[in-house]
Amino acid sequence: MKVVAKRPEALTDVRLTYCPGCLHGVAHRIIAESVDELGIKERTIGIAPVGCAVFAYRFFACDMVQVPHGRAPAVATGMRRARPGAIVFTYQGDGDLAAIGTAETVHSANRNENISVFFINNAVYGMTGGQMAPTTLPGMRATTSPYGRDVSDTGFPMRVCEMLATLEMPNYIERVSLLSPKEIVKAKKAVKKALKYTMEGRGFSFVEMISTCPTNWGLDPVSSREWARENMLPVFPPGLFKDRSAGAKPGAEKE
Repeated sequence: MKVVAKRPEALTDVRLTYCPGCLHGVAHRIIAESVDELGIKERTIGIAPVGCAVFAYRFFACDMVQVPHGRAPAVATGMRRARPGAIVFTYQGDGDLAAIGTAETVHSANRNENISVFFINNAVYGMTGGQMAPTTLPGMRATTSPYGRDVSDTGFPMRVCEMLATLEMPNYIERVSLLSPKEIVKAKKAVKKALKYTMEGRGFSFVEMISTCPTNWGLDPVSSREWARENMLPVFPPGLFKDRSAGAKPGAEKE
């Protein structure tokens, strides 16, 4: 019998512990499938900080390192420079990457470090209780903004792709969505491209994935995807922001 789909070899045979409807499992799978297809599992090192991905070392069947909150790009930089033949990626949430890890992210991009950064954006701190994150939408309620985010007090959501695309050095920056099968297929192409560029030594690759957090949003899995499509995609539009390897300039192929 022909095998149509199977568990990627780059994932362990361990049941994922994410909440029902959470899209971290989808992101894990497309990263693992890309690692398999590129044949780089034995060379790959994943970096996961504090957050929902804190147990990623249980799920990915490659070398994994758990690091302090926000420090994944800094540790990835050290790993890649110490082991030039390694394929190093980070897996980070919005509270981690866009808050305490902002400096590490920006400076890694500005130096064009040869790593892939996978950024899961669900507009809220997930594991720690649903606090407001730098990506929380205006008026969106969180445990630390029970009346909704007040932009006059806390500012507007941080658009990380747009910010990084203003830098000269980063090689590849794209935002994708995980909200439907069609979008997941496109997201995998972006993930695989990022890892391929890292294999080729082209520099800093950054893929942001629009995701959901049904538990902290107080929604069921289906409603959470509908809410994300209606509310998150207008603020965080998917698109290609920079691809120096292909000659694309910031914003050239935004959708």
